[in-house]
Amino acid sequence: MRYKEYTDLKNSHLEWLDVMPSHWDGGRLRWFSHIYAGGTPSKEKEEYWDDGTVPWLNSGAVNQALINEPSAYITESAYANSSAKWIPKGALVMALAGQGKTKGMVAQLAIDTTCNQSMAAIVPNNMYNARYLYWWLNSNYQNIRNMAGGDLRDGLNLDILGNIQCPIPGIEEQKQIAAFLDRETQKIDRLIEKQQQLIKLLQEKRQVVISHAVTKGLNPNAKMKDSGVEWLGEIPEHWEAWKLSHFSPIVTCGVAATPEYVDDGVIFLSAQNIKNKKVDLKKGFKYITKEKHTELTKNRAPTKGDILLSRVGTIGEVCIVDVDFEFSIFVSLTHLRLNNKVCLNEYFIFLCESRYVRNLHRAVTLVGGGVGNLNVNDLKEYRLPIPPLEEQKQIVKDLRTKSSRMDTLIEKASQTIKLMKERRTALISAAVTGKIDVREAVNG
Repeated sequence: MRYKEYTDLKNSHLEWLDVMPSHWDGGRLRWFSHIYAGGTPSKEKEEYWDDGTVPWLNSGAVNQALINEPSAYITESAYANSSAKWIPKGALVMALAGQGKTKGMVAQLAIDTTCNQSMAAIVPNNMYNARYLYWWLNSNYQNIRNMAGGDLRDGLNLDILGNIQCPIPGIEEQKQIAAFLDRETQKIDRLIEKQQQLIKLLQEKRQVVISHAVTKGLNPNAKMKDSGVEWLGEIPEHWEAWKLSHFSPIVTCGVAATPEYVDDGVIFLSAQNIKNKKVDLKKGFKYITKEKHTELTKNRAPTKGDILLSRVGTIGEVCIVDVDFEFSIFVSLTHLRLNNKVCLNEYFIFLCESRYVRNLHRAVTLVGGGVGNLNVNDLKEYRLPIPPLEEQKQIVKDLRTKSSRMDTLIEKASQTIKLMKERRTALISAAVTGKIDVREAVNG
């Protein structure tokens, strides 16, 4: 849809905006809002956190965008003995610091609450509509982060926030812009959600197809037998349930102690370098000396055609080594070398994508309510369904075709999501900066 444009523009004299409609004004955030930080009651006093009635937010709450639930409740005594302050429903909060992308994120409150010292409350006066201000600050997320070191660990502060320059349309026009963006972004978000659901369904279907092929085979009329393995059930009569260590002479993990890194040398890979069944160097990697590499690989060195499998973090990411250069691996990776007279590499990769193997991973890594590491000794004990080599080749060929079709659909949906997110970002920016005039779109 093409929207009207403002015809009468002027120089905005604002840092992040070249021109704006001539009837708009501009100013700094502190001129039309009350900005203050919260506080955290002492964590050493358990009574401050038990059976509390005062809602309280930590900086991670900004991920909600519209905050309906507090992070915790503190007691009246905790509130009285800390620097926590009440923030009214409808006001905005911004993370001054936080993990990852949290710094600079803004959210609006659907509840009255207090917050910690790593958040700033922004309470606009009657010159400014809080929802319009939300969209303006949201659209300048990276600019705001850049005021305090960008992606570095430096935190924002109240003075920095107070100096943020903002356009000031008339209050009714602010409400119209905010209403337009609420409506249009909701439409886009619903479309994005549908594509995300489609991706989830395709991924589930892909895993079902792979799981059936590597545990039951392609022949629906094949005679079956009990595998004798829990969770695996029946397998074709002519298949065998092999213990992994019996057909993989190498099953080991990388070095546990972090070596000294150097500026140039031999590449040192970790679990983050395994992505989409390939060795991926885009995530970054380290170098170690040639001497250290020789020491680490004196008994076994990963080479082209071997298997790498992640054992920490995202457990079970797997790839066939397809690079020719020398490298060493960190403890987060498992190195396998299969006997290809028993099991083909590509068949093993599909096997690792099956529900059966994923369930094995979960069973041996769930500890104390959390997720631990994949122990190499546990991995060696895996009993895996192995058909004859010719049948493995047929299964691999069939799964390549079927998974490729689904991967294409998944990629298409992912690209659609990317384009819709880009449109969403562009629409927000255009509306709050006066690039488009949405007043008739709201009133019409």
